[in-house]
Parts: sequence; structure tokens; C-alpha cells
Amino acid sequence: MPVPQLNVYRHGRRHRALITLAGEIDLESAPLVRAALARCLSDGFRAIDVDLTPVTFCDCSGLNAFLDAAQKTTEAGGTLRLHHPPPTLGPLLDLTGSGFLLLGVPFGKLTHPLGGVPAPAAQAPPRRTVPLASVLSGDAR
Repeated sequence: MPVPQLNVYRHGRRHRALITLAGEIDLESAPLVRAALARCLSDGFRAIDVDLTPVTFCDCSGLNAFLDAAQKTTEAGGTLRLHHPPPTLGPLLDLTGSGFLLLGVPFGKLTHPLGGVPAPAAQAPPRRTVPLASVLSGDAR
């Protein structure tokens, strides 16, 4: 069995965890994502931020892993949020209407797939970026 091309990094403080995933999330590596997020819950983290900046690919297996983890986190009284999804995940979130569950974007407010290119006539609004380290430490405003 080939080794999944995905690296998982975790930083935690109090009840908050920052998971950074790097590589590809697909059928082979999705179980690693599930295990990493489940481990956060079992270790007592209730606010889980997932940085996807270094992810180069994510298919429906990855989306399923995130949705499953979000449901379990919610049932445990916590939150799970994805940050900076790769271009391959945007259309899946748009197609399934699950962006509001994973990104914290109100339903119907996702104007174009994240990571996708807006229509040529449209200009994307400027994004407010908050370093995830600030989110983790509680310094984000």
C-alpha cells in the first residue's frame, strides 16, 4: 500500500487546535485527515482550525472527512473551520452547498467557488486575512 502524500501538523493551546495539512487529500489520505481531526477531539480540543494553504488537491473523500469531523465536533460542543481551501475544494463546496458548514460563510453567501476564478467582469472583494497564529492565540480581531 502506497504511503499517502499528506503531512499533518498540529499546534494546540488550551481548547483550540490548529491543524495544517500539506499535500493531497484523496481516497488514500482521507483516513489520515479523519484520524488527525478525531484525535483533536479525543485530546479535548473543541475549536479546530484547519489550514489548507499547502494542500494542492482535495477530492470528495476529503470533503467527506471534513464534514464527518465537523458533525462530530459540533456534537461535542465545538467548531471546526477550514481556512484557505485549495481550488479543487471550492467547486465541491459550491456543488454540495456545504461551505456554510465548513467555512462559516452564511448559506447562500458564497458567490463563487472558493479558490475558483470569478467571472471576468467581476472583481473579487478584498479579503481580510488574519494569520492563523492569531486565531489560535485569540488575538484575531
